[in-house]
Amino acid sequence: MKTFKTSDGVQIAYYVDDFTEPWKDAPILLLLHAAMGSARRYYAWIPHLSRHYRVVRMDLRGHGNSQVPPVEHELTLERLVRDVPEMMDHFACVSAHIVGNSAGGYLGQQLAMNHAERVRSLMLFGSTPGLKNSQAPSWIPQIEAKGLRAFLAETIAERLPLDQIDPGLVEWFLDEAAKNDPAYIGKFVLLMARYDWSDQLSRITCPTLVVVPGAEPIGSTANYEPFRRHMKDVETRVYEGAPHNICDAFPDRCAGDVLDFLGRRFGLGL
Repeated sequence: MKTFKTSDGVQIAYYVDDFTEPWKDAPILLLLHAAMGSARRYYAWIPHLSRHYRVVRMDLRGHGNSQVPPVEHELTLERLVRDVPEMMDHFACVSAHIVGNSAGGYLGQQLAMNHAERVRSLMLFGSTPGLKNSQAPSWIPQIEAKGLRAFLAETIAERLPLDQIDPGLVEWFLDEAAKNDPAYIGKFVLLMARYDWSDQLSRITCPTLVVVPGAEPIGSTANYEPFRRHMKDVETRVYEGAPHNICDAFPDRCAGDVLDFLGRRFGLGL
């Protein structure tokens, strides 16, 4: 784990996994995780990706080993997005291929729209154009009443295909989520639930892959349609019958799709 301090004084954790040839200048692949998660949730992706890319995983502010901002700090989408290029600047990365899972993809989309020069390509997994058209605000009273782990345990079938995964993954997933601060998670989710930038997607001009959970219970699969309608350089793939957390349930498949997309579009990763 490495850390850096953002321009507003918050300590952010990140991790570098690099098993590429040391004499080559490997491209950087930046992984941004979902809300209530951490960079650790990408653990199974790393063996696939780190032989071909310098893989950087970031704990979003308030998640994982990153600092929970002081209560008096206003939480804004702009500040969350700004953390990403500030981290890239910290290790002298001009631009990167970016993978975003769910809320991590929201930051990737915003970065691609507003700082296009920093994003070589964008790969989105279970990440719609904002969280506004979903039931996410209804989660907060439940989290406050039951706690984060208990809430997720009750709704776990919306996130993971229980008949297709090791039961140990479910317990680990819940334990990892429970390490996050519930009050901060509530603020984070309510912030994201304010946004829908479907009509702005044409501003994303980099090559983009959108991977859709075919049985998406958070909102609906219709929330992914704006990518097809408004973007010129986009590929979509559907994981039929899959609930929301495809990155956790199908890590080998997801990493394979990343390598395939980048290999075809940039001649890299194969």
